[in-house]
Amino acid sequence: MINTFDKKFELRYFEMNKFGVASPIAILTLLEETAAEHCLDIDHCLYSLESQNIGWVLVSGIIDMIRYPKYKEKIAIRTWISKYTLVRGYRENIIFDDTGCVIGMAKGIWVFYDIKNRKPVPIIDQIKLKWGVNPKISQEADADTLMDIHDSHHQIEYDIFKSDVDSYKHVNNIRYLHWLIESLPDDILDNYVLKRLNARFFSEGKFGEKIRVYRNNDMDTNAYFHTMRSSIDNRLIAAAQTEWKKNPA
Repeated sequence: MINTFDKKFELRYFEMNKFGVASPIAILTLLEETAAEHCLDIDHCLYSLESQNIGWVLVSGIIDMIRYPKYKEKIAIRTWISKYTLVRGYRENIIFDDTGCVIGMAKGIWVFYDIKNRKPVPIIDQIKLKWGVNPKISQEADADTLMDIHDSHHQIEYDIFKSDVDSYKHVNNIRYLHWLIESLPDDILDNYVLKRLNARFFSEGKFGEKIRVYRNNDMDTNAYFHTMRSSIDNRLIAAAQTEWKKNPA
């Protein structure tokens, strides 16, 4: 495939969950690492961008896992940009095992962002030129579709600590997945694995706030709807839909 970038990984012990396979958080982390290396590959690493008060912020994303890799298993993540707008890059990902079989797919919409002024800015032309475009998509699902928001009576609250905040001074999207998973009932965490995650980010969570995580679910399909709101002003920070399948083990 043209205009793609491949990154290889060997799964490590601390990336495993209690089932002995990579956790959803580990997969999201590896996807972000691949995107960061794709930036480095064209001489626009995240730190050099940050020194100019600009960077990339994830506004929505979808992950669909066929299976999770095991301890010491070797995988490759292929990533590319399928489309640009003035301020957005549409990133596609396919996860392969060491035999070349597809074990997962992901896509995300990233906004090029002025960190100091907290607003989107046009993507640098040189970045678009060096990355190029490959119109192939990793999956049919649309990460740009508006999501229905479902608040419910179930609620759990988390403090935002300094360790939750990244160099952009807001909560990193991986932390939201931590909180989402922690809010789920034990039966799901003990007997099911995350098949699909569809997430949207609406505003920034910041140090000193508390995050309230709400959920409701469809018992027939093991699908959950999640919202995360600030305890200070109740503003919507993030929303997600998750689908869980029975652990094959």
